Amino acid sequence: MKTKAGKINIITLGCAKNTVDSESLYSQLLTNDFVLTNTIDDADIAIINTCGFIEAAKRQSVETILSAVQRKNEGHLDKVFVMGCLSERYSKDLSQEIPEVDRFFGTNQLPDILEELGGKYKYELLGERALSTPHHFAYLKISEGCDNPCSFCAIPLMRGGHKTKPVDQVMDEVMRLVEKGVKELIVIGQDTTYYGLDLYGERKLASLLTSLASVKELEWIRLMYAYPAKFPMDVLHVIADHPNICRYLDIPVQHAADNVLKSMRRGMTRRTTENLISTIRSIVPGIALRTTLIVGYPNETEKDFEELVQFIKDVRFDRLGVFTYSQEDQTVAYDLGDPIPTDEKERRKEYIMEVQREISLQQNEARIGATTKAVVERIEQGEYVGRTEWDAPEIDNEVFITHSGGQLAIGQFVDVTITDAAEFDLYAQTINNAP
Repeated sequence: MKTKAGKINIITLGCAKNTVDSESLYSQLLTNDFVLTNTIDDADIAIINTCGFIEAAKRQSVETILSAVQRKNEGHLDKVFVMGCLSERYSKDLSQEIPEVDRFFGTNQLPDILEELGGKYKYELLGERALSTPHHFAYLKISEGCDNPCSFCAIPLMRGGHKTKPVDQVMDEVMRLVEKGVKELIVIGQDTTYYGLDLYGERKLASLLTSLASVKELEWIRLMYAYPAKFPMDVLHVIADHPNICRYLDIPVQHAADNVLKSMRRGMTRRTTENLISTIRSIVPGIALRTTLIVGYPNETEKDFEELVQFIKDVRFDRLGVFTYSQEDQTVAYDLGDPIPTDEKERRKEYIMEVQREISLQQNEARIGATTKAVVERIEQGEYVGRTEWDAPEIDNEVFITHSGGQLAIGQFVDVTITDAAEFDLYAQTINNAP
């Protein structure tokens, strides 16, 4: 066993799944009596949890590594360790290009990190996390990896195939989170709809959501990353039947033109996508739908792009994000090349977001007069700012809350009436000014 280190700073890049991994590592380090710090300026060791999803994320990860290495060379850090997706995928290349990094770790090597630092991984703490999110919400990762064949995606190369976390482990983790004061769970996985298929022989997401909804301390349960192909319809009835499951669904469709969807190997057509969205809205009235799209895919013609724009106008998602295509080695789409210029990809992205701004405004205005629950996230210049059930943290709208009763607390859930709307913000008044 190695000698224990000094102060440790964990830098987390990328998605919420990385956040959960870093929180698990943080908890293990604390239990091993390591000293952690929230700033690299006060650290002796930096552990960088990297993202390798697309080119921009890889570039950010490399720049963060290089910045830490520079601090090490200047004598401000003793060691630099790198973990996560980029490290899993490119550790051999990275170790040659950045030899100053003391060691690279993959996505499932937390025990090795503990051993390298002179600690011991405690398996009895499986599911225990030191939260980095505000105290009232936490991400709940129900699976690891992905079995879907999307042509553009390198996630299976970095995270492996889909592995369901057993229901008892999930619920044990949930109860630990509730004991910490968590009132909102954001359910994540590379494909949450696949949950259970590998372990139990059937999709068990609806059953899991039902179990989560039975935890009386949970005000909200929010479902993310729902793969549209073979979507389990029983999930919709569970959402509709349980008031503490948010009327919200993140469902990444990626495109709408049939030839692009076929090349992407998404298992959907525009028609089946539109039918699914119609079914979702009919079973869960008032649901807010979020999606993500990719523009600039190698075989996306101008006509395909125009079809995608029309699809957005027709379907009218409440929330929408856009990525420009990133050519990733070892993926099926890699051999298609990357023929669409970067500036053209950016033009298409900005055009879609401009279209979405108007849709978002109209969708928000349609909610004026509605009553809903909101959570207070911060106080800004004397004004309460939070989220409604229609919005996930960091990526969606905020709601500015007017309240003239007693003081509201961060993390408090209140009933509000929507009074006004902007493109990406809502305005609300607490009902009866209840404290």
